[in-house]
Amino acid sequence: MNCDADVPPDPKAWLELDDTERIDLVIAYHRRFHLSLGGSAKLHGAVHAVVENQIAHGNATAVPATLTRLMDEGLGRHDAIHAVGSVLAGIIFDALKKTDDDGDLNAKYGRELAALTAAGWRSQKD
Repeated sequence: MNCDADVPPDPKAWLELDDTERIDLVIAYHRRFHLSLGGSAKLHGAVHAVVENQIAHGNATAVPATLTRLMDEGLGRHDAIHAVGSVLAGIIFDALKKTDDDGDLNAKYGRELAALTAAGWRSQKD
């Protein structure tokens, strides 16, 4: 299986891979096209793969609808995955630092995804 962040993978085939294979595919895709992996290729690949997992699981989370909305607002699929991944990474960071006073990480994730816009994501990148 090849990974192309601008083309959704077959959900069944994606979910049949183990986590390491998914992460390695994401890293290989970024390297093949000389795309930034940030400070840690493994961390970047893991967050990217988790977002793809959430998309593949369908409407179990707000991620598929958020991805569609961001793309309707003008982001490419790959940038939309990165935007969602930035929210996910922030939630994880807050949880690890115990700065999350809300307690319900899924609810917080849903609220932050609802507030995420293509314009907001673009302004963070500039």
